[in-house]
Amino acid sequence: MTDPVVVPAAPLGPMPDAWRRCIGTGRLNLALRADYQASLARVQREIGFTHIRGHGLLSDDMGLLRTDDVGGRTHRRYSFTYVDQVHDFLLSLGIRPFLELGFMPSALASGPQTVFWWKGNITPPADVDAWVAVVQALLRHVIDRYGIDEVRNWPIEVWNEPNLDVFWKDADQDAYFRLYAATARAVKEVDASLQVGGPALAPGCDAWWPPFADFVERHDVPVDFVSRHAYSSYEPAEIPFGTYQRLMPPSALLDQFAEPRAHLAGTRLADLPVHITEFNTSYRPDNPIHDTAYNAAYLAPVLAAGGDLVDSFSYWTFSDVFEELNIPTSFFHGGFGLLTHRQVAKPTFHLYAFMARLGSEVLARGVDHLVCTDPDGRVTVLAWHPVESGDSRHELALSIPCSASGSPQPDGSGMFVRRERVDETAGNAFTAWRELGRPASPTLRQLDDLQACANPALEHSRLTVDHGRVTLRLSLSQHEVTFVELTPVVDTVYDGLDDRRLLGGVDDRFLVAHER
Repeated sequence: MTDPVVVPAAPLGPMPDAWRRCIGTGRLNLALRADYQASLARVQREIGFTHIRGHGLLSDDMGLLRTDDVGGRTHRRYSFTYVDQVHDFLLSLGIRPFLELGFMPSALASGPQTVFWWKGNITPPADVDAWVAVVQALLRHVIDRYGIDEVRNWPIEVWNEPNLDVFWKDADQDAYFRLYAATARAVKEVDASLQVGGPALAPGCDAWWPPFADFVERHDVPVDFVSRHAYSSYEPAEIPFGTYQRLMPPSALLDQFAEPRAHLAGTRLADLPVHITEFNTSYRPDNPIHDTAYNAAYLAPVLAAGGDLVDSFSYWTFSDVFEELNIPTSFFHGGFGLLTHRQVAKPTFHLYAFMARLGSEVLARGVDHLVCTDPDGRVTVLAWHPVESGDSRHELALSIPCSASGSPQPDGSGMFVRRERVDETAGNAFTAWRELGRPASPTLRQLDDLQACANPALEHSRLTVDHGRVTLRLSLSQHEVTFVELTPVVDTVYDGLDDRRLLGGVDDRFLVAHER
């Protein structure tokens, strides 16, 4: 039997919130759709992120920059119709934009190169002054609409992964640095308190950090934060409409989180906030790993420890309403989302929902658990089956201190234990979908079945306090993530209460004899 890990009675400090400070989304035009809106409403209701980041704010399908050729002249006009609808909706749910400035409006583009099925233009502006005008028009508009005090809370990131030629023509570093400088200065001209940063690097290109730091220092370019992305998959093995990839260990993601500060040590940027504005296991939106319990168990230690390294880390993405590689051909298709279309929760959604219910202060953290508490004596435990172990089960025992509103629980009193878990079968709609025959377009009845099968398994019990503690023993199945809530019990006792008499027919003489 596993010896219990002794959880300290005194908190180590507040529970970090870097894991919930941003979430990713498909291109922002998708926010106009009902399925997207229902999905984000559920995410905010059950998790509650503070910011959201997505591509395409300046792309043509948002219609911000309109042109019309009349009388031999090209006339330009700004249209904020879609921009306002998107931002109004986000703010109504209590989530703020993390603005990513991109891609290039085609009317400003210097070339025809695009990325994704929806054709975001990846070229530098033909006229930097015209680009600056668009950026400043956008910022002045949102300030007029929402107020400067609100927009100061919207970080502004310049472009997306310019170190990859699929996102920035020729991955031209000098061209990106020029774009960054012009954009950052334009932002500060609108209001010096607005927060601007970058360079939103993709994994594997940390060689960009020293020249970026040198450039902004030599040219006195504003930088309020730095940003990077993190993924832990190797090269893809493609199949029709899908991908499989090997994964690095979960620690590889935490290593990537640490890269910006390691590379910027000793520079002017050394102490700036670090935002991981995208992360996941695979960087492909057609890898079935995203749909699995393995994905949740893999990411549990990353969510538990990532706040030690960065100021925010944004899961890519909240929903499968996402079309970078065209419209999905199947209900489960390896999409990035925490939720499928029609809001069926994946195991990783439940990992995030469990995190959202943890207590406000950390009591203990280990390779397979995170224990938190609240001032009223509630203790919460997030535990997971370490994916590297390869074992079919994982045993964990915790000796947990018990208190109620700051006072120790007396011996003999109780703690109510509520446990929810997801694994290869419980809380796993992906498994149920496979058992249903992998329907590409589930019927309404099948959708009801998938929604029901996506609910975590629930069990409950009571533990007795002994010497101010209870021992919680957990046996975790393969790829399980479990959430346990322990709350102090105050027993209600009154005359005549005796559960042994529930079925009737038992008189006092029987009870006396039975007790002897």
